[in-house]
Amino acid sequence: MHDSTRRDARARIAPAGLMFLAITSIGWGFNWPVTKFLLAELPPLTLRGVTGVLGAVLLALLAIMRRQSLRVEGAIWPRLLTAAVLNVTGWMVLMGLALLWLPASEAALIAYTMPVWASIIAWPVLGERPTVLRTLGLVMAFAGLATIMGGNGIAASAEKAPGIIMALAGAFGFAVGTVFSKKYPIHLPPITAAAWQIGIGCLPISIVGLLVETTHLSKVTPLGWWLLVYSTVVQFCIAYVSWFAALARLPASVAAIGTMAVPVIGVVASAIALGEPLGAGQIAALIFTLAAVVLATR
Repeated sequence: MHDSTRRDARARIAPAGLMFLAITSIGWGFNWPVTKFLLAELPPLTLRGVTGVLGAVLLALLAIMRRQSLRVEGAIWPRLLTAAVLNVTGWMVLMGLALLWLPASEAALIAYTMPVWASIIAWPVLGERPTVLRTLGLVMAFAGLATIMGGNGIAASAEKAPGIIMALAGAFGFAVGTVFSKKYPIHLPPITAAAWQIGIGCLPISIVGLLVETTHLSKVTPLGWWLLVYSTVVQFCIAYVSWFAALARLPASVAAIGTMAVPVIGVVASAIALGEPLGAGQIAALIFTLAAVVLATR
């Protein structure tokens, strides 16, 4: 495999990469309350898997309309499969299972340890030596997120251990996938690359979900159908394409730290859409976290 890493110069932060990262954060952030609403109407694996497969099909059709080839060279398949398993399948399955043992706030807090692992891995693998500002931004972001999620820490216990392990594994796997995709880029048109990764990653989830879960489409409300459209089009099509585009233009550590804006947006969106509490302390933490993300991308 070709090593695309350049160790002799500090990786450049492209403005377009920051724009794509912002689109990703907004799309994934608003999907928090959307998913929470939909889980009351549909089982989790079927919801995540089927919407992902539909999103991949839409992306494939868009690629064809734009005359982008869906053909994948034989040498690219190992990279494509590895990235799909780490960035899509592993993340969704492990984080979904973690919620069986953990409250959503604790699972989310563990999930967003991902930038720490990505920054640590990117240093020896990609030569992305952490700067003082980036390190400070990472620390600030975690302090803000800890406050947002309750600030009480994670009450580790034997009962919660499986959930903690799965959430950590999901976060570490996504970090490995982020660095892997940066070191061994998938040389395909962006829409084609996203279509294949999402399709490969979500197909096994949808199959398992349809086999083991019971779905009652009659229970889906009109609002639920609209939110399914959002989850399919925005989360999987727009946000994932933007994530891969951002990753191609930014250092892996910067892209990872930038995703810490996702739970910030999710908390605000949940407060507005679902009426969840959002006090003065949480608002201050939101501002603190967003400022940290800006600092880390300088």
